[in-house]
Amino acid sequence: MSALVNATGIPKSAIYHHFGSKGGLLAEVMAEGAHGFFAAMQEAHREPQGETPRERLGWYLRKAGEVFRNRENFLRLLLIMVMSNEAADPEALETVIRVRNEGRNYMRGLVRDAFSVQGDALDSDVVEDIAHFGMLGFDGAFVSMQSGDKRSMESQMEQLADAMIALGEARAASFSSARSHGKRTQRHT
Repeated sequence: MSALVNATGIPKSAIYHHFGSKGGLLAEVMAEGAHGFFAAMQEAHREPQGETPRERLGWYLRKAGEVFRNRENFLRLLLIMVMSNEAADPEALETVIRVRNEGRNYMRGLVRDAFSVQGDALDSDVVEDIAHFGMLGFDGAFVSMQSGDKRSMESQMEQLADAMIALGEARAASFSSARSHGKRTQRHT
């Protein structure tokens, strides 16, 4: 807060009056960063490419990796808020949850689109599993990038695409098998 006061000349009391707390200020900065981040993601994904689920998801993730590299400060703030006492502030926690939910919804859309390229729609539970796993992968890739890992974001996104496709295919097959088995059981009863 002192650095902000020095940089802007605005008294601390005015900042606290407007934002309520340091967490409130960070929440507002994060909300603005999220808006820019998701707008950049939508722009990057405007014209999807790829004829197979693997190609399409790989393309989406590579483009997302490019956005990550160009929006590091937003993601860094998100992780700092999640990992610090600032997340205990109710407004900050609400913003973190809202941003994460928006990210998960966005990931669901990418997964649905990638798997529907060949006309196959996934069950919503399968989409949810893949999207959750994808978010974990993005978080890990970002932490890896921030810690100086020499592996490129592109190679990390390729590995993540492979893992998400394998998970999706396995979950879809398992779901299909369970549904088929359930139908046979119902016919025999």
